[in-house]
Amino acid sequence: MLLPLLAAAPVMFLCLALQAVVVAACLRRYARFRQRWLRSEPLWVDILLLSAVMLLTLLCNFAQMAIWAVLFLLLGEFPDFAGALYHSAVNFATLGYGDIVMSGDWRVLGPIEAANGILMFGVSTAVMTAAVLDVVKYNKAHQEA
Repeated sequence: MLLPLLAAAPVMFLCLALQAVVVAACLRRYARFRQRWLRSEPLWVDILLLSAVMLLTLLCNFAQMAIWAVLFLLLGEFPDFAGALYHSAVNFATLGYGDIVMSGDWRVLGPIEAANGILMFGVSTAVMTAAVLDVVKYNKAHQEA
């Protein structure tokens, strides 16, 4: 049990760091872009901002699935990247199909990745929710003015 935890730890930390970088970048860029367009009310600004946040967080989650897939390849659990990525995506998104299962030595990595994935999707959802709430707040303030 200790060996899978030791193998998963660097991947989890890398995923956490990647998510933190993307969240920080999204929020900083979002705030700067919003300030730039503060005096105008074009709908396309809201659409662009929300789309960018959703796209970046989704790409970040896909990148994390790929990072886990690389670990599975390095451990020799899959012969190709496509199979490892599929298995990783099923775990990361907590789908739990169970159609592909790793060997007994590394099987515990599935739930570990699922825990990591649900946390990262939660963070992504929080960022998107913050952006949507900001758009609502911004538009409500401009309607009242």
